[in-house]
Amino acid sequence: MTSAPLRQEVEALRAQLNQHNYRYYVLDEPSIPDVEYDRLLRQLQTIEAQHPELISQDSPTQRVGAQPLTAFGEVTHDMRMLSLDNAFNDDEMRDFERRIKDRLKDTSELEFVCEPKLDGIAVSLLYENGIFVRGATRGDGQTGENITQNLRTVPSIPLTLMGTGWPERLEVRGEVYMPKAGFDAFNKQGLLTVKSPLLIRAMPRQVVCVNWIRKLPQAGPCRCVATALGLLTVGNFLVSTVTFCSSYIAGGFVSMTR
Repeated sequence: MTSAPLRQEVEALRAQLNQHNYRYYVLDEPSIPDVEYDRLLRQLQTIEAQHPELISQDSPTQRVGAQPLTAFGEVTHDMRMLSLDNAFNDDEMRDFERRIKDRLKDTSELEFVCEPKLDGIAVSLLYENGIFVRGATRGDGQTGENITQNLRTVPSIPLTLMGTGWPERLEVRGEVYMPKAGFDAFNKQGLLTVKSPLLIRAMPRQVVCVNWIRKLPQAGPCRCVATALGLLTVGNFLVSTVTFCSSYIAGGFVSMTR
């Protein structure tokens, strides 16, 4: 039987590593040198290797070296994942506002929140009691592909949400993309499998991330930005404002508003 002090040591190490991951990948404010982080991670890996009963799916060790899958099962979204439409001029924007008012049956002035749009892969991230349990692509909006194991390799996706009091089920929706610097590095290393250079130049983040999901052994420099909530189970609670959604997303994610 594992001793209580050892369990406490493991929990303390995980908390430290999760906090350092958050500061490094989300805030871009690393608080310790890489060598110190590696030392803490190695310490946790050693304990878990000696006591495998202590390994949990939300441990930072379960992200490092995780091998993505190349064959995927299907996931049915609890709420349909819709794609964004385009508007190229003022008239199309006014038409969009009119459709919203018609749907809401409300003629009063509307307030909009505008955020930049990153070009990548839309993903659904399901958390149960604050622990990441499933990740999926949008697919056709109703059914997507289960890419949980692949998403575990993305450092900016927290395996455990920070803080306490998380709802039983919380779905965060976001965009997995590759920054230009990461794309250039991948291209120089010859890691791309897309055959058309023209296509790669035109859509680097989207093409590379699709390439990563299907072929590559690690996420490399891919990042995830949270954009919205898809599902929040707290009794009959209704998510009503963007500000409230952002407060939940702040549990460990990079968002477009921060």
